[in-house]
Amino acid sequence: MAPNRNSLRRRSARRKKTCGQKFLDFLRALAAFIFSNVGIVCLIVGYTILGAFLFAAIEKSQTTDDGHRIAEVRQTMLEKLWSTTMQFNTFTEKSWRDNVTEEIIKFQNQVVSAVQAGNYDEVGAVRNRWTFSASFLYSLTVITTIGYGNITPTTEWGKFATIVYAIGGMPIFLLFLSNIGTLLAKSCKWTYAKCVLCKGCEPERLRQFQVDKAIQRNMQRNTPSPQGDADEEEGDGASSTPSTLDLQTVTVPISICLAIMVLYVCGGAMLFAKWENWELLDGAYFCFISLSTIGFGDLVPGAMIRSREGVVELEFIFCSTYLLLGMALIAMCFNLMQEEVVHKLKSCWGTVKRILRIAP
Repeated sequence: MAPNRNSLRRRSARRKKTCGQKFLDFLRALAAFIFSNVGIVCLIVGYTILGAFLFAAIEKSQTTDDGHRIAEVRQTMLEKLWSTTMQFNTFTEKSWRDNVTEEIIKFQNQVVSAVQAGNYDEVGAVRNRWTFSASFLYSLTVITTIGYGNITPTTEWGKFATIVYAIGGMPIFLLFLSNIGTLLAKSCKWTYAKCVLCKGCEPERLRQFQVDKAIQRNMQRNTPSPQGDADEEEGDGASSTPSTLDLQTVTVPISICLAIMVLYVCGGAMLFAKWENWELLDGAYFCFISLSTIGFGDLVPGAMIRSREGVVELEFIFCSTYLLLGMALIAMCFNLMQEEVVHKLKSCWGTVKRILRIAP
């Protein structure tokens, strides 16, 4: 009877949780979700969207002010030209040319400054470059450290927000690379293992994989006898099947990793070349510069914003997805290549040790 009472008390104690305990349980569940693969993707997308709204709101007022200022500069230039023409009682071409040239040079410098700021598009047109799409891409290039530089904040609040935003965003992006890169690596290993160790693959490739696996296990166990090594290889050769495969022992060849990266860059190059009217080489150049985080900024998506306004939103969304997935894919490929190199070195070292033991 007593044990039943004790169990009932424990159950009631579990049911009666305080508000603080419930809040802590909620925080634990929230942290577990945030640091999961789905959670980290949602976190980085949400953080980038937040940055897009933030920078668009901060820089929009500055763009409007620049537009009014450019209109004033143009009007002032016209007035100065008329004043210069009227001030000469005796009209001489040389004097007029000298004065007008001086005013035109001043006007040129002001227009160049406006163009470099990114708010001046053509004669009589002032555009807002801080649209949601452009702000989203800017936020993404900040936390990924690509930093194209084609669009930059001009206000003090915008510069301060960029510093704070980068400090908070870069650790989130590194966590994203770690989680998604690990997930992609496991998927790639599983796919490669299924293709290599399938029933229809060549016996020689299967045998080579089994021998490599036996060497790795032998090195881990530090088996002293060469005869024991041979027996273990035979045992592993009989027991290694796709159903009992351990992904920790699978290594993907460097050639496959390089092929994945080349195909990803070429696929992006063809799409960007078509959307932006670039040459195929320019598209490949942009993809490589972006995925390697060099980010010169001489080529950026969205250059056709005036002529194909409805497509630009799709381009920015695709570009953002391409960059996020591509950088995780590049990280995955480098990790897999590192594992392959380490595995080959260990295999060579194991072979050398066995030869030295066999030698008289």
